[in-house]
Amino acid sequence: MPLTRVKGQLMSASEIDRTLVRLAHEILEKNSDLDRLAFIGIRRRGVPLAQRLARKIESLEQHAVPVGILDINLYRDDLTTVDIKPVVSATEIPFSVQGKDIILVDDVLYTGRTIRAALDALFDHGRPARVHLLVLIDRGHRELPIEAQFVGRIVQTTDNEIIEVKFQEIDQQEKVLMVEKVAETEAV
Repeated sequence: MPLTRVKGQLMSASEIDRTLVRLAHEILEKNSDLDRLAFIGIRRRGVPLAQRLARKIESLEQHAVPVGILDINLYRDDLTTVDIKPVVSATEIPFSVQGKDIILVDDVLYTGRTIRAALDALFDHGRPARVHLLVLIDRGHRELPIEAQFVGRIVQTTDNEIIEVKFQEIDQQEKVLMVEKVAETEAV
């Protein structure tokens, strides 16, 4: 992991929550049949995001939307650079994806390679009617022709900058930071 320094906070806990409320309303506007709707969070920070969105929609519509968890580690095209023995966690999709309107959820959209791997993993579980992508942050720099239909915020970044999303469920804090890579000599 490169050494980094915080450049600034992009979103506070309340800004994240307001963004999720807006995204929930956008999802409801574009999905009239809630019986066909399901969220699948990409393991780590896509999972709490998907769970929170499902709760928001349930509170707005009194309709529970199923949530699945997708682990993509074995589908990554950079598997050899991730770790010698990547940690594989369970994929948990407690419903059939066949014919569903799936909203694939992740925290940050960058090159598109994570989403490509997620689509491969998802389609191993069946053939959804359609798949939409929802991300909290779209930071650009795509290497693949992948676009999110639901975006919390677009943030222009350089290749030297990194977006760090912190969720209470994983990190015991709630915020979105922009950090930049620094040389070891600068970090001291």
